[in-house]
Amino acid sequence: MTIEKLGVIGAGAMGNGIAQVAAVAGLDVVMIDVTDAALAKGISTLTASLGRLVEKEKLAPAARDVALARIETSMDYRRLAAVDIVVEAATENLDVKVSILKQIESVARRDAIIASNTSSISITALGAAIAEPSRFIGMHFFNPVPLMPLVEIIRGLQTSAATAEAVRELTVRLDKSPIGVTNSPGFVVNRILVPMINEAFFVLAEGVATAEEIDAGMKLGASHPIGPLALADLIGLDVCLSVMNVFLSDFGDSKYRACPLLRELVAAGRLGRKTGWGVYRYA
Repeated sequence: MTIEKLGVIGAGAMGNGIAQVAAVAGLDVVMIDVTDAALAKGISTLTASLGRLVEKEKLAPAARDVALARIETSMDYRRLAAVDIVVEAATENLDVKVSILKQIESVARRDAIIASNTSSISITALGAAIAEPSRFIGMHFFNPVPLMPLVEIIRGLQTSAATAEAVRELTVRLDKSPIGVTNSPGFVVNRILVPMINEAFFVLAEGVATAEEIDAGMKLGASHPIGPLALADLIGLDVCLSVMNVFLSDFGDSKYRACPLLRELVAAGRLGRKTGWGVYRYA
């Protein structure tokens, strides 16, 4: 299957990033969200991102303009009727994602691939929510999408080999590096990464070191490019908490309990960079 037109649900950090890399790679894109304001913010973000690539001479100004022209925005799911693949990039909530997948299925072509950018929710469970789960797959990008090279391709129990191969080929076309993953909570990267972040919150809560010292320790002692607490702020503390809750529920192992400090910060609305305050304050 040749993929030339891509739909993406969600104009947030992940959605607009996926739209950007697809448009730069030469695909036509339809980006869907629930409000004009969300769509405008998504376009503004990806326009600024493309501008930075032009400033760094990694993208020609003409190529930027062509990429932007390839992106259509809409609140109408019916605009997905002509796309070859739809990538759902909505909030990390099972009920929300199931509702969106059903809406996608009601308008998409029967041969169109439906993918989810979920970071932790079972691809098998999500696929079971639609009538043709053989065309459903996980396509997990990493934040920030334009810069991070990895995409986890997750096959659910029902995913067909043809669907997986088409998505692998698309991933390469997007100038990303795919890894194949068996469906399991958190897949590969978040299964390892998010519990480490959670442990950093326990270390902070116990007063073992300050946030700055914890992050410096992991950068200098483990060669991480960013400390775990700063990374949590970048990911979103609410996302980290959601992933830990999925792990605890699906594995039934108390080692995946979320740190009370993480829960407290989320309850306070301190979600990280997107709210201007998480572990750290941001301008």
